[in-house]
This record gives sequence, structure tokens and C-alpha cells, in this order.
Amino acid sequence: MMQAEFTLEGAQVLRDGQLAIGDIAVARGVLSDDPAGPRVALPGCTVLPGIVDSHGDGFERHMAPRRGAVTDLTVGLAGVEAELAANGITTAMLAQFWSWEGGMRGPEFALRVLEAVERYQPVGTDIRVQLRLEMHLLDDYDAMEQAVDRFGIVQVVFNDHLPHDALARGKRPPRLTGQALKSGRNPEAHLAMMQDLYDRRADVPAAVEALAARLAARGVMLGSHDDPDAETRQLWRSRGVALSEFPETHEAALAARSGGDGIILGSPNVMRGGSHAGKVSARDMVAAGLCDALASDYFYPAPLKAAQILADEIGLPAAWTLVSDGPARLLGLADRGRIAAGLRADLVVLDPDGRVCLTVAGGCVTYASGIGAAALIGARI
Repeated sequence: MMQAEFTLEGAQVLRDGQLAIGDIAVARGVLSDDPAGPRVALPGCTVLPGIVDSHGDGFERHMAPRRGAVTDLTVGLAGVEAELAANGITTAMLAQFWSWEGGMRGPEFALRVLEAVERYQPVGTDIRVQLRLEMHLLDDYDAMEQAVDRFGIVQVVFNDHLPHDALARGKRPPRLTGQALKSGRNPEAHLAMMQDLYDRRADVPAAVEALAARLAARGVMLGSHDDPDAETRQLWRSRGVALSEFPETHEAALAARSGGDGIILGSPNVMRGGSHAGKVSARDMVAAGLCDALASDYFYPAPLKAAQILADEIGLPAAWTLVSDGPARLLGLADRGRIAAGLRADLVVLDPDGRVCLTVAGGCVTYASGIGAAALIGARI
């Protein structure tokens, strides 16, 4: 990590909810109002807080493009960081499954990812891991908790991807064969495993409640995923699970808001104009005030694009809060998400066409192109 000192000048800077021409300096990894180092002229550009991505699984395509293709996952992480930086993301929560689904979603791969993140030396991007626990995987709770302790995991999200309807009818779930092959199991063994997990469903609620209490006692942030209704969200809140990721209905999100829970929606949903699975529209939820943060989900370019789309409806300052200050607050990261003296030097600069031309993470230049690269060269940085 090589931190630089410089002052960005001549661009619009987003501060305190307002866009205005001004200067902002980067010195010793933090932001400063006092000039520092060479002056980097960026007329016509816009300087914004770096994007904080609270949930993204787009890293999978870099770290597991094909089975066995990447043996050293830190090589894949370098590709992940490059893509994050090119899209203005300065803090990234990698949403890694701990699931019965196996393959890149299985516990063994999760441990490899955690070990790789621990070894990896980033250029400047703050890369963290969220564990997504499939809550029916009862026999793996102890191993997952050990991983939380060993790697200092600060966030666990509860998932349930069992095909309950098909299993209840004794039917073969859709896409069984493809999923089984990805997991390295034959389809019949995969089906038998899912049926066994389903048959133990009565044991899940008490086990989840106890696990949530143990994790909360460690200070781990807890979230639920795909809340379908208000009752489910209220149940999760009673367990101390205060983050609602991608609620599927307006009622679930309203229950989260009324209970003071954090609401995370998907940026790709905003880009599409609706959910790919026919669920609630993120744009409608934002308009109703039922969103605290927009996450990349499966597509790292999405937070920037979603904020630009929403800027036409609610203004850029409010839209950008959903990809910077909002997620930073939910993650308990008070040192970023805004442009203010003393905060971590995380910035993204957009050129006059709205493209990322410069990304700074922790005071390090992690990406530069076009106007941004030319400005740095001109300032001899």
C-alpha cells in the first residue's frame, strides 16, 4: 500500500448534502481541508465519497471461474480489487456462502476465501467478508462459529435456499442435476442430503435463535436475507437480527422500517427497473423511504449506475448516500461514506460523462483512467 498526498481542485465536491466547486486534500490516508502535496486539476469532474458495498458476490467469477482454474485465490482477489476500483468501490463486503449447496458455496471453499483474504495485500481497497449461513446446515454451526472467531468475521447473514415446496411434495427440485454437479455430488446423493436437511426443519428455529445469541454476544452484526413478509422480519428482529437484506415485499420492508432495522436493496434491481424474480421494485422502495443502502449484489458496476439512475428522481446527494454513507452506517464504519476532514480518504471521481476516472481508497490511488490519469500525470504523482 503506497499512500499519496495531493489536493484535488476545480471539481464539484459532494459535502454535507451539497455539490459545490471546491478543493479536497488527501494526506496520510485521510481527507483534509488543508492543501497537501501536488494540486490535481479536475475541472468539469465530480468528487464523491467512495462507494461502500455492503453485499456483493461478484467476486466469485474471479476466484472460481471454473473448477480448479484458480489454485491461489489471492490471484483472483487481485482481479476482484481491480474491478471494485474501476467501479468506484472503496470498501467491499464479499458475501461468501457457508452452504449445503457445495462448490464455491460450500464450507471448504468459504475457508479458502477467508484464508486468501487474510493473506491478500490490497492496493488500498478495504476488502471484508460476510458469511452467508444456510440455516438448515445444523451440523456445521460449530465449524462456522470457529471460522468467525479465527478470521474476525463481523457480519453473518442467515439464508434459506432449500426448495421447501418441492421437498414437501417429495418431488425433484428444479435444476437439481446442474446444482449437484457443481457441488461435486451425484444428483441422487444431493437430493438425499436436501431431504435430510428438510426433515430436520423442526430443529432449525431453536438452533438459529441460540446461534444468533452467541454471535451477537461476540459483537457480530446479524442479517436476514429475502424476508418475504412482515411476520418473518418481526421474527428475525426478536432474535436480534437487525439487518434486512433484499426484503421481497413492501410489507416486509415496512416492518423493518417500523422496527428500526436496516434495509439493504439490490442495485441491479434499480438498473432493471424491478426484481429479476418478480419481487418488489427497489426504485419504488427508495421512493417510499424504505431503503438505507444499495448493494452490488451480483454486479459490481451496479451501485454507481443505480445511483446515477436515482439521481434523476431524488437528486445526486440523496442517491449517493444510498451507496456511501448509508451502507457505511449499517456496517458501523463511522470513518467513511462522507467527505469531511479526518475521515478515511475514500473518493471516486466521475468525469463529465459520468464515468469513473479516479478512485482513491485509504489514500491510495486504486484506479485512474482518462481525465483522472492525465491529471495525475500532469501533477507528477
